[in-house]
Amino acid sequence: MLNRNVQPSICRPEHLNIQEPVCRIMPNGVELNVLDAGDNEVIRIDVMVAGGLWRQTQPLQALFTNRMLREGTKRMTTAEIAEKLDYYGAWLELSNGMEYSYVTLYSLNKYLPQTLEVMETIIKEPAFPEKELGIVVENNLRQFLVNMSKVDYLAHRSLMKAVLGTRDVLGQVVEEEDYRHISPEVLRAFYNRYYHSRNSTIYLSGKVTDECLDRIEQVFGSAPFGEGFVVPEKKVFALESCEGKRFFTERTDALQSAVRMGMLTLEHKHPDFLKTRVLVTLLGGYFGSRLMSNIREEKGYTYNISAYTVPYPGCGMLVISAETANETVEPLIQEVYHEIDRLQNELVAEEELTMVKNYMLGEMCRSYESAFSLADAWIYARVAGMENDYYSRMLEETKEVTPAEIRELARKYLCKENLKEVVVGKKKS
Repeated sequence: MLNRNVQPSICRPEHLNIQEPVCRIMPNGVELNVLDAGDNEVIRIDVMVAGGLWRQTQPLQALFTNRMLREGTKRMTTAEIAEKLDYYGAWLELSNGMEYSYVTLYSLNKYLPQTLEVMETIIKEPAFPEKELGIVVENNLRQFLVNMSKVDYLAHRSLMKAVLGTRDVLGQVVEEEDYRHISPEVLRAFYNRYYHSRNSTIYLSGKVTDECLDRIEQVFGSAPFGEGFVVPEKKVFALESCEGKRFFTERTDALQSAVRMGMLTLEHKHPDFLKTRVLVTLLGGYFGSRLMSNIREEKGYTYNISAYTVPYPGCGMLVISAETANETVEPLIQEVYHEIDRLQNELVAEEELTMVKNYMLGEMCRSYESAFSLADAWIYARVAGMENDYYSRMLEETKEVTPAEIRELARKYLCKENLKEVVVGKKKS
C-alpha cells in the first residue's frame, strides 16, 4: 500500500534513449525525416524552408511571406482554405525563425489526402493577393501599436539593440513605417528566392504508415517545385554591442517598470554550453532558482523573474527578465548582481545543485515522450547544427557538473561588467 507520508525516492535516468528520425532522400532531392511514434491516428508534417528572418532584404519580408501563404493560392481562396482545414479537423501553423521559415500541418491520418492538398497549394502556388495582404498588414500594425504601449515589449526591443547592436540584421527592430513597405512584389521576391524543393526539409511525426509516406512523396518528393534555385550565400554577422551600461525609456503612465539585463554569451556548439545551462537554471531558470527565492520570495520585489539564453547564429544572448514597481527597480538590479557574486565566490551546496539537476533531468524526460515533442527536439538540434549525440551529452553533462565547475563557469561567463541594463517605466522623482 502507498504510504503518502513517505516521499517517493528519486531515480535519475541513466540513459536517455531518444528515438532518432529515419532519414531518406526523396526522388526530387527533398530530405524526409520520419519519426514513427505514438498510437493515435494523428500525423504532423513540418516543412522547413531555409529562408528565415536573417535572409530578408527588408524588415517583415520573411514574416509576411510565410504568413500570407494561407491567404489565397491559384487553386483556393483564403475562405476555402480555412473551411477545408476546419471541415477535416486539421490545424495549420505558420512561423519564422532566424534561419528557417516553417509550415506545420496537424492532420488525422484518414483525412491526410484532403489536408495535404491544402498544404501543397499554399507552399507551391501562393497568390499573395493584394486585398488580403492589406488586411493582414493592417491587423498586424494595430497589434504592433498596442505592443508599443507595453513596457515589457519596449524593454525587449531596447535590449535587442543594446546587446546585439544595430549594425546587423540580428539587432534590428521593426518600426511602424516598415509595415508600409510591404507589398505583394516584396513577398513574391522572397518566396521565389527561398521556397524551393532544393531549399526545403520535411519532418514527419506521429503514426506514420506506408500510405502516409507514399502521399508525402507523391506531393512533395516526386517532382521539383519552386523557381530557379541558387544556393544561399553563407551569412557572417558583425555583432557589436552598443556603448553604455544603462538604457532607460520613460513611460510616464507606467504602473510598473520592465527590467531586462542581458549580454552576449555562448553558442550551442561551445564545449561549456551544456554545463552553463545548469548554471543559468540555478540562477533563474526554474521556480526554485536563486533569483526567484531571493527577489520574489524573500524581498517581494516582483511576481516573476527569470534567466534564460536565446540562441542566435554563432552566439547566444543571456537574458534576465522581470517587472517591478518603479521604486524597486534599483534594489532589484542590485540583488541580481548580489546573486551573481554568490555564484562566483561561493560553492553551491550539493543539495541545491542536486535539486536543480533533478528538475532539469525531469524536464528532459518529459520533453521527449511524444512523437511531436520528438520532432521539436530534432528540429531544434538541426537548427542549432548539433550532432545526433547532443541529447545524450546533455544528460551526461547535466549529471556530472560539480559545484566547483559551477563557480568557475560563473566567473567566466557571468561577467557583470558586460551586462546591459534596460529599464522601461516611470522616472523616479
